[in-house]
Amino acid sequence: MCDRRYDWVVLSPYMFDATFSDGLSMELEVNPEFDNEEQAMALAQKYLRVIGQLPTLLRVDVDTVWIHNGFEAFGGGNRNLLIHLDQASDYENKGILEEAFIHEASHTPLNSYQATDSEWLSAQAADDQYISTYASDFPTREDVAESFAMYYAVRHWSRGIPDGTKSIIVATMPNRIQYFDAKLPDLGLPVNQG
Repeated sequence: MCDRRYDWVVLSPYMFDATFSDGLSMELEVNPEFDNEEQAMALAQKYLRVIGQLPTLLRVDVDTVWIHNGFEAFGGGNRNLLIHLDQASDYENKGILEEAFIHEASHTPLNSYQATDSEWLSAQAADDQYISTYASDFPTREDVAESFAMYYAVRHWSRGIPDGTKSIIVATMPNRIQYFDAKLPDLGLPVNQG
């Protein structure tokens, strides 16, 4: 498992299988640093509720979720989501936990396919700007995830963002929005875990 406090670690984690109502499943692996299996299961269930609300498209290639203590960055990609609890609490307090999961979950099914797609690269070039400094600093690794989170907000959660923010997103990345519209016509509805 990856644990950003130590890099890669070999552990015997608490393991739980989750199946969602859309038929997708994943394994949750919780660091054995937690007191007992009940505490580990409570943590797994808490984050499954949020993960289960992600569109099907963002969960389709996610096989595992790793949960650890610590104030370290979340991670996504490699068919995995990485959660560090102190960072998760910080995201919750800021009201952006769901947005963090949308970003990280985008790395597996989207970044691996879109980041080097010639049509994506054309949309990037045509927009000639990035939605965030993070996307600009790491265009191959982070632009798809940063852009998709904003695309999702504009197309599927616009009542949750101020009109001024929506205008900035649309003005900054119109070609990326068109790209996602064309490439991702069916995101799958959010579901709850079963």
